[in-house]
Amino acid sequence: MIHQLRIYEIFEHNKSAFHARFRDHAQRIMRKYGFEIVSMWEANSSQRTEFVYLLTWPDEVTKNAAWAKFMADEEWKEIKRVTSAEHGDLVGSIEDRVLVPTDYSPAFPGSS
Repeated sequence: MIHQLRIYEIFEHNKSAFHARFRDHAQRIMRKYGFEIVSMWEANSSQRTEFVYLLTWPDEVTKNAAWAKFMADEEWKEIKRVTSAEHGDLVGSIEDRVLVPTDYSPAFPGSS
């Protein structure tokens, strides 16, 4: 099992539109393709606001296939087009990290 950490820069002036799009659309469409969201957070610093979420996957092959299907989804493409036209860019930079557990991680059975 692996985890994927996604960090999106979001903007104060339209963050409610971002959250509505993720909550009402992205999450639903992601589930269609096997995405398992563990949790979501908003983080604020003096430099930017971030939307952070954690996914769990059985392996990297499954993760990559699911992301390819999600990004090719016609409904998702249309939702992004419409919301961007209405609210401007909802996401700035995106960070994507695959987290592979150590053999001693307390979060996993059988670890030290």
